[in-house]
Order: sequence, then C-alpha cells, then structure tokens
Amino acid sequence: MTTREIAVARTVAALREAVGGWRAKGERIGLVPTMGALHRGHLTLVEAARGQCERVVASLFVNPKQFGPREDFAAYPRDEATDLATFGEVGVDLVFAPSVEEMYPPGFASNIRIAGISEGLEGAHRPGHFDGVATVVAKLLLQCLPDAAFFGEKDYQQLMVVHRLVRDLDIPVRIEGMATVREPDGLALSSRNVYLSPEERRVAPQLHRVLTDTAAALRERPDSVEPALAAGSAALDGAGFFLDYLELRDAADLSPMSALDRPARLLAAARLGRTRLIDNIAVLPR
Repeated sequence: MTTREIAVARTVAALREAVGGWRAKGERIGLVPTMGALHRGHLTLVEAARGQCERVVASLFVNPKQFGPREDFAAYPRDEATDLATFGEVGVDLVFAPSVEEMYPPGFASNIRIAGISEGLEGAHRPGHFDGVATVVAKLLLQCLPDAAFFGEKDYQQLMVVHRLVRDLDIPVRIEGMATVREPDGLALSSRNVYLSPEERRVAPQLHRVLTDTAAALRERPDSVEPALAAGSAALDGAGFFLDYLELRDAADLSPMSALDRPARLLAAARLGRTRLIDNIAVLPR
C-alpha cells in the first residue's frame, strides 16, 4: 500500500462528523487506540481492523491520566509526523489526535474505576493507572462509537479491564484482543523498548524465556504453582531483572490460582535498567 496524506481530526466534533458520514453509508468502523511511538504490534491491530471493517480510525493520544507521578509521561516517545506517515502507509482512514485540553477540558471531574480486575498486578504497582485507562478508553469509544476496537494482549490486564468496562457500561462496541507481536528472540514489542541499552536489549528476551519455562513446569506439575513461580523469579533475578511480579492468574477474571486446573495467564513485570517490561503468556492445563 502506498503512502498517502492522512486525514487528521483534532476535535471530537470533527471525528464524529467523519464517522457519521461513513456510518450513514452502512460502513463498519474499527478503532485502534494508540499513544503513538508505533511499532509492528500496532500495525497488526490496524491490519486486523482493516480485515473486519470498511473504515479504520486510529487514535493518537498520550494519556496523562494513566501515568503516575514518577512515571515517564514527559519522556514518553513522541513523533507525530512519523506516526501519521506510518498510519498512511497501512491504510488508516482517519487519525484522531486530540490535545489534552480537548480530551480533558477545564473542569473535567469524572473518573472511571473498574474494581476487582484492575487490582493487583499492574494495579498494585501503578496506583491509578487503570482509572486513567478506563476513563480515556470510555471517552474514545463514546466519541467514535466504532463497531469494534482492537487491543493487544501484551497489556493483558488492560484488555480485561476494557472488556469489563464495555460490559458493565453497555457500550455497544465489540472488543477484539490480538496476540502479542514479538521480535524473533521472543521480546514482546513495546514502545518502551527504545529505552534499552544494547546490553539490556541482549538480556531482555530472558523475560519471555522464563515465562515459557515456568509455564512448562506448571503444566508438568500443576499443583506446584508456588515452587514454579519461585524458580522463575530466581531466574529473572539471576539474569539482572528487578522483578515487580510473576503470577499465575485465571485467564477469564485474573483471580489468583493455587493450581493449574483451568485456563490461566502467566504475567510478569520487571525492570531492566530504567526500562520496565511487561509480558504474559497463556497457560492451559494438560
């Protein structure tokens, strides 16, 4: 597909005008929410949306409400011109790129909290993060009202939060979770991978390797969850990671598991230098 100049909406009114015209023609609309710093994982979401919908909208908005006070909001990689060109290359029909003031005008006072599924894991280590995610996703879905919205499974807890948000608030949008896209050595693609030094980049794939080894140990001995997680944690520590968590959770509701007796998700977050990496894999009982 050749590069073309991409249409950009900066306001909710402009977004709704464009989407309303397509909807009047009976065209299905797919939404791909992003914070920019695009990589192949984002493009896979666009490809999935193109396969299911006649029109694709991508949002480009670094959401301040999901960053904590000691997190990298100011330093988060931003290159709008490159991102717009990339969206043009892969056939996005419209990019919604609002300002912070457009999304959160003066006096904005609403906050959405999804209890239960947002607690623990990322919720424990990034207080308020999922309130920011749920609030901005709800706004994007209601602003665009797509037929489907596409999210990656790398942020698995986020995906579960979005599913619960849509279900609980009766937002008429189908949420599609897409498989994590990885480098050949197993490292999950992430906009934050650019922070890794060459040596850290060499070590980083160990996170996925340890997840894979731990999953194999759990399938072999499904009642030995605690020893398997302890061994995985020790392996990550030995490789130079500072581990935030390595946990086995129910794949459907993220409740803790003491035995591998139903479909599960093995989730980890660890720091390597100044870069925080997250990853997860599915684990099915034998």
